[in-house]
Amino acid sequence: MNDDSLGIRINKYISSSGYCSRREADALVEAGVVTIDDVAAVTGSRVNEGQVVKVKGEVVIPHEEDEHIYIALNKPLGITCTSDRRDPDNIIDYLNLDDRVFTIGRLDKNSSGLILLTDNGDIVNKLLRAENNHEKEYVVTVDKRLASDFKTKMENGLPILGQVTLPCEVEIIGSRSFRIVLHQGLNRQIRRMCEYLGYKVVKLKRVRFLNIELGDMKPGEYRYLTVHERNGLLGKSN
Repeated sequence: MNDDSLGIRINKYISSSGYCSRREADALVEAGVVTIDDVAAVTGSRVNEGQVVKVKGEVVIPHEEDEHIYIALNKPLGITCTSDRRDPDNIIDYLNLDDRVFTIGRLDKNSSGLILLTDNGDIVNKLLRAENNHEKEYVVTVDKRLASDFKTKMENGLPILGQVTLPCEVEIIGSRSFRIVLHQGLNRQIRRMCEYLGYKVVKLKRVRFLNIELGDMKPGEYRYLTVHERNGLLGKSN
């Protein structure tokens, strides 16, 4: 007989296959379309080695080629990208994960959107060392109407923190809002660039990191990366 305290929770098993998020996996279980060895799963069911999991009749298998975990989180406002438990708003306690994870880069406490976490310290260091080669896309709202030359000035670089920012791509999407793709990660870069031009950022959300998109995840929701996303993060061909 299998010990119910062993194995992987069914929602984690499904999400780690890249099929969907944990929240969506819970909904699939509740809908009665998930089976373990052809027996309907229930919320909290665990999967032990050798058991076969199916969703709507399709076998799902977690990714095993890399023992590390890679998570995409839609970080809400007010959460700090630190593993320091002394900070009451630290991201580790917020996620309440069993695994020891670190953020890849960071988002300001007053910023929201896509943040990646992993227990693979080597890839964190590698990505941060080569940060200027990584595209990061944000949607930003400022406190007043954008001037006609705002896009040009932002794209051509601005002097902040003792250097001129690298060229970037800006798309104006509203009278006070724009989409920006950065290729570097200076401290509070977008806020400082806007401040230099006389604007104050009132809303900033990251929507993409490399090939990984925020999509329709709700604030506070997280999921495990798919094989395609993970390979892009690790610089592997799919």
